[in-house]
Amino acid sequence: MLLPRPASHVIHDLDGVLLDTEPFYTIATTEICAEYGKTFDWSVKANMIGRPSRDSARYLVETLDLPITPEEYLQRRRDRLEELFPTSLPKPGAEDFTQAVHAMGVTQAVGTSSEKKLLDLKITNHREWFSIFEACVTGDDPRVKDGKPGPDIFLVAADELKAEPPNCVVFEDSPAGVAAARAAGMLVVALPDPAMNEAEFADADLVVSGYDKLTPTDLGL
Repeated sequence: MLLPRPASHVIHDLDGVLLDTEPFYTIATTEICAEYGKTFDWSVKANMIGRPSRDSARYLVETLDLPITPEEYLQRRRDRLEELFPTSLPKPGAEDFTQAVHAMGVTQAVGTSSEKKLLDLKITNHREWFSIFEACVTGDDPRVKDGKPGPDIFLVAADELKAEPPNCVVFEDSPAGVAAARAAGMLVVALPDPAMNEAEFADADLVVSGYDKLTPTDLGL
């Protein structure tokens, strides 16, 4: 087993963990920033991933000194993303891994900062796969008072699974998500984008490059 203690329930982030949607956010934001002669790169994106939309929008506008409000940016980005999300594809190995966990009788949930409407767009072509998850907790759930790095999303997901937080393992791809899982008292497996500095995931119990580096038994399931 690769974790400090066994887990009995699994919670997955969505973007960059189950579905390869992160490039869509980059496309939409790059297009908007380019209109104002600004460059959107990983030095900015790394501080936005995993955070609530309004927080990341405020950071972007302030950091790049964009002549629009965070709200204007979010609306323009949303319009573009709604065109892109239905074409979302699974992250390599994600479906096989989660199906293997499901076959073991282990309950799983999704905990994402995305709004419910956007989640529905992202899983347009994956509804059968996502039917294996006992719950999908989104950032606009009224029970989520504080977004990541706050623990609320994962605590609500654990409640939906009728699980004690210390018995849950979270799969995340962002430092904010790792911090949220830690704040919830949960185990964390990090799946960072290769472009990110692995040192930012030092608080994770395990850092792997992909699902092909893991089996359910590695987690004590």
